[in-house]
Amino acid sequence: MWDVPNLWSLVASRYQSNGATVRRAALASVVASVIIVVAGGAVRLTSSGLGCPTWPECTSTSLTPTPAMGVHGVIEFSNRMLIYVLCAAVGWLIVAASLQRDRRPELVRLAWAQFGLVVAEAVMGGLSVLTKLNPFMVAGHFLLAMAFIVVTIRTWERAREGDGLPRPLVPGAIRSLGYALAGATALLLVVGTAVTGTGPHSGDTGVAARMPFDWDRVAQLHGDLVFLVCGLTVALLFAIKAVNGPQAAFRRTAELGVLLVLQAAVGYWQYFTGLPAWLVGIHVAGACLVWIATLRIPFALRERPAADADADTGADIDRGAAAPAAEEPRPLAARP
Repeated sequence: MWDVPNLWSLVASRYQSNGATVRRAALASVVASVIIVVAGGAVRLTSSGLGCPTWPECTSTSLTPTPAMGVHGVIEFSNRMLIYVLCAAVGWLIVAASLQRDRRPELVRLAWAQFGLVVAEAVMGGLSVLTKLNPFMVAGHFLLAMAFIVVTIRTWERAREGDGLPRPLVPGAIRSLGYALAGATALLLVVGTAVTGTGPHSGDTGVAARMPFDWDRVAQLHGDLVFLVCGLTVALLFAIKAVNGPQAAFRRTAELGVLLVLQAAVGYWQYFTGLPAWLVGIHVAGACLVWIATLRIPFALRERPAADADADTGADIDRGAAAPAAEEPRPLAARP
C-alpha cells in the first residue's frame, strides 16, 4: 500500500496544473467563502442558530438532526455541512497550487492559510453554539469569515499576477488612500456586527442575550462610517482620474461606489421598516460584495510582472513612487 509521501510523489510525477487551473481554484474559494457567509446569515435570520443545540454533534445522542427538531435543525445542520463544500474548494486550491508546473511558494502558503482559517471558522461556529449564541462570539464568527475573504481575494489576485517586484502605477499618496479606504471599510464591518448584535435578530427565538449598546446610537455610527467610506471612494475616483491612473483601478473603484449606494439604500430601508429578516439577509450578502470590491482596489494600483521580466530588464523599482522614465542620451556634441 502506498504511504502518503509516495502517493503524493506519484501524483506529482503524472499530473501538473497550469496557471489557469490555479486561478479557477482560487476563484472557487472566493465564491465558496461568500456562500458560507450568506448561509450563516440565513441560519441566524430564521432563528435556527440553536437548531442543533450542541457541537460537534447535533444533539447529545445524535450526529444528525432528529425529526422532533423540525426545520430549524435541518437548516442549522445543512449550514454545518457547507463547511465540507468550503473544504473541497480549498483542497482543490492546495492541490492545484502545489502541483503547478511553475510552482509558486506564496500561492501554496496562501492556500494552506485558507485551510487554517476554515478550521478556525468551524471551531468558532461551534463555540457560538456552545455559548448559546453569545453575540460577541457570533460577531467574531462573522469577522473571521471576513478575514477568510481577505486571504481568498489575495490568493485570487496573486494567482493572476507574476512574482516580479511590484511596480506602482500611481503616486504613493493615492495608494495610501486606497489602503485608508480598506481600513475604513473594515471598521464599517466591525461596527456592523455591533448593530446586528444589538438588534432583534439574535439567531434563536429563546436567546435574550444581546450586546449592551444603544441600538440607535450604534446604527447612527454605522451610518456615519458609510458616509466616510463613500467619501473616500469618491476621493479615490477623482485622484485616479487626475493622474490618469490605470483604467482597472478606476473601474474597480467605480464598481465599489455603485455597491455602496445600493448597500446604503438597503441599510436605510431595513432601518425604517423594522429590520425585516429578508432585507437583513440582502444586507449581509451586500457586505461581502462591498468588502471584496474594496480589497481588489489596491491590487489595481500597482502591477507585478513575471519574475523573469524584472531580471531581463534589470528594473530598479522605487516602491514609494512610480518608476521614472529612462533619460534619453544627449547628442555627443552636447556633452561636456
